[in-house]
Amino acid sequence: MSATPSPRFLIVVVGPTAVGKTDLCVRLAQYFGTEIISADSRQFYQEMSIGTAKPTQEEQQGIRHHFVDSHPITETYNAGAYEQDVLALAGQLFQQHEAVILTGGSGLYVRAVTDGMDEMPEADTAVRENLTARYQQEGLQPLLEQLQELDPTYYERVDKANPQRVIRALEVCLSSGQPYSAFRKAGTRERPFHIIKIGLTRDRQELYERIDRRMDLMLEQGLLEEAKSLYPYRAHNALQTVGYKEIFDYLEGQYDWEEAVRLLKRNSRRYAKRQLTWFHKHADYTWFHPGQWDEILRFIRQQMQDAAQGKV
Repeated sequence: MSATPSPRFLIVVVGPTAVGKTDLCVRLAQYFGTEIISADSRQFYQEMSIGTAKPTQEEQQGIRHHFVDSHPITETYNAGAYEQDVLALAGQLFQQHEAVILTGGSGLYVRAVTDGMDEMPEADTAVRENLTARYQQEGLQPLLEQLQELDPTYYERVDKANPQRVIRALEVCLSSGQPYSAFRKAGTRERPFHIIKIGLTRDRQELYERIDRRMDLMLEQGLLEEAKSLYPYRAHNALQTVGYKEIFDYLEGQYDWEEAVRLLKRNSRRYAKRQLTWFHKHADYTWFHPGQWDEILRFIRQQMQDAAQGKV
């Protein structure tokens, strides 16, 4: 009679930008002797480093980080492809490790791995480019109005401050002739591993101060020059985001540099608030301050023990 294989664990660590995910996950990876899979949808791109706060070699401390610098900016990459790629990689890693760490602030990409992605139709590239151009010229409000007309169901649920989500829904509506919500399923797919979900948070004032300091550091490191080099690709979905869009608008003369810096910090704080809202709304995370190492470790080990005993 063959022995029952030992359970495998995906430790998912989420939280807003600048909360301290990298430091904690590196420490967890060292403790469990494992590797880290990034779920930051902008850190995939090789040309986007400063504005995405990629962990430096020093910060990685020799821990292997997957899906960082994995794709060129010219390549289109989405959550559906990411789901398949991560599941394939996890299957390999679990042959060597009892636990693997998945971390990031991109809720859709985390959920693709933990719950599975809906089967979406291929969208027409020309439609996407047209919508992106409209957004750049007219702002988000006209696109929201069009989405409300084409898919009132999804309009009620969408993050109305997130242009990527709005554009994605519209491109499906316009390319398929059907509402985006018609392709969204509620089911969660079974995974051949146990998922342990941890959320990191801080006092709001503490978090906002960290975000402001991080933005100052990015600017010192050359964010303006990086954004200038990426300006030809500004229509790319990955660049329709905080940290780049404000500088693109500055380069186009929409406001002066002092205003650009103010908006960079303000919009980064708003983005962090949206991230926290998304994770609280969409999944059952247990929340900790990043400094609660003993409590986090105790929680993970208890989850592992319960799984080994068949309690979960």
